[in-house]
Amino acid sequence: VVIVVAADDQVMPQTIEAIDHAKAAEVPVVVAINKMDKAGANAEKVRQQLADHGVLVEAWGGEVQASEISAKKGTNLEDLLDKILIAAEILELTAVRETPARGFVIESRMEKGRGTVCTVLIQRGVLQVGNVFVAGPNFGRVRAMYDELGKKRKEVFPGQPIQVTGFENAPHVGDQLIVFKDEREAREIASKRQAQLREQEMRMREGGGRSNLLQFIEGKETAELNLIIKGDVDGSVEAIADSLMRLSTDEVEVKIRHRGVGPMTESDILLASASNAMIIGFNVHPTAKAREMAVIHDVPTETYRIIYELIEEVKNIIIGLHKVEKAEKVMGYIEVRDLFKISRIGTIAGCYVTEGKVERSNRVRLLRDEVEIYDGNIETLRRFKDDVKEVAQNFECGVKIANYNDVKVGDVMQFYKIVEVEREIIVG
Repeated sequence: VVIVVAADDQVMPQTIEAIDHAKAAEVPVVVAINKMDKAGANAEKVRQQLADHGVLVEAWGGEVQASEISAKKGTNLEDLLDKILIAAEILELTAVRETPARGFVIESRMEKGRGTVCTVLIQRGVLQVGNVFVAGPNFGRVRAMYDELGKKRKEVFPGQPIQVTGFENAPHVGDQLIVFKDEREAREIASKRQAQLREQEMRMREGGGRSNLLQFIEGKETAELNLIIKGDVDGSVEAIADSLMRLSTDEVEVKIRHRGVGPMTESDILLASASNAMIIGFNVHPTAKAREMAVIHDVPTETYRIIYELIEEVKNIIIGLHKVEKAEKVMGYIEVRDLFKISRIGTIAGCYVTEGKVERSNRVRLLRDEVEIYDGNIETLRRFKDDVKEVAQNFECGVKIANYNDVKVGDVMQFYKIVEVEREIIVG
C-alpha cells in the first residue's frame, strides 16, 4: 500500500484510515511524501505525525520505506517506484490468472451519465468486459473499464487498478469484487447479502427515543448521538465515519446508523426520523424532495466541505451532551500575620498574599498546620480602610471570614472558586 501525505499539510483522517486498513490487512506500506516543491513543505513534520500513528519510516529507525516526491514536477518518482518494486520482490508477489477474477474496491463515486464508477484493484484472475460479479451486497456486470489515462480496456490483469462501470448500487471501499460464471448464482448471493443488510437496518430503526438531538437522555448513563453520513466519494465517507466513531466517550456513544455515497434522499430522512439521527453530508446536499421531508420530520441536515470542520462540529455536539462537571480552581494563598478584634464586627485577620490573587467573591478554606479547619465565604476584603474586590500577590490585606472568628496567627487561607470543567474530546 502506498500512503500519500502532503508535505505542506498534516496527516489527515483519510490517511489515518488508510494506515488502519493496511495494518488490519497486514500488508507492507510505502510512504510517498508529496508536494515537496511547495514552500511550506516539511517532510520531518510528516515523519513525526506518521510515527504518532505507528508508521515508523527508515529515516527514524523503522522499516517503512519513504520517498520525498513532487507528483506535479515528477521529482523523485523513480525512487518511489524502486521502493515499491523492492517491497514486491521481498514479498515474492505472484499473481494467478487462470481463475475467476477477484479484487477489492478502493474507490467509489457517482458520475453523471456513467452512474456508479468504482476503482478496483485486481488481485487474481483476469477481469473482462461482460463479466458478472458481486461486490459486497451488490450485483453487477462489467459494462466498461477505463485505465488511469481514461482509455477503454477490454481486460485487466492482476496488480492493475481499473475504473469499472456496471454496478447496480454503489459498493463500499474495501468490498471484495468476485466474478461468477453463473449469473443466477451471482444474483442469489447478492440477494442474500442485501437481505442481511435489511435486517440490520430494521434493528437500527428500532433504536431512537429522543425528540431533540441535543437533549440528554434522562435516566440513562450514556447518551447516543445517531448519525447518517452521505458523501460524494466512499473513501471520504469511510474516513469520516471512522473518525466520528472514535469520538465516543463514557457518556456519549456515537452511532453511525447509515453511510453511503450520493445526495441525501427521502429514505435517509425517514431513517433519520425513525432513529432520531442527524444527517451529515460531505460535498453533497439533500434532494429537493428530501429537503421538504426534512422540514416535515424535523430532521437536521448539515453539509460540509472540510473534514476537520465537520469533526469539530460533532465534537461540540458531544460536549453539549455531557453532564456539566464542576471543579475547584485555587486562586491564591494568604498568610495570617496579625489579628484585630473589632466590636460588633468580629475578628479581622491581617494577612499577606503569598501566592496568586485573592478575590472577595472567592470561597475560602482555613488551614492550620495543613489541616482544614473551616470552609466558608469572605465577608470583607480590605486594603487599609478601603473595601476592595481583589488583592494581588505580595500585598497586605485585611480579611473577615463570614460567620467565623477563631482565626489564629500563622493560619493559611486558601482562596478558591467553583468552575465548570471545559470538556475535551480525545480521539482514541
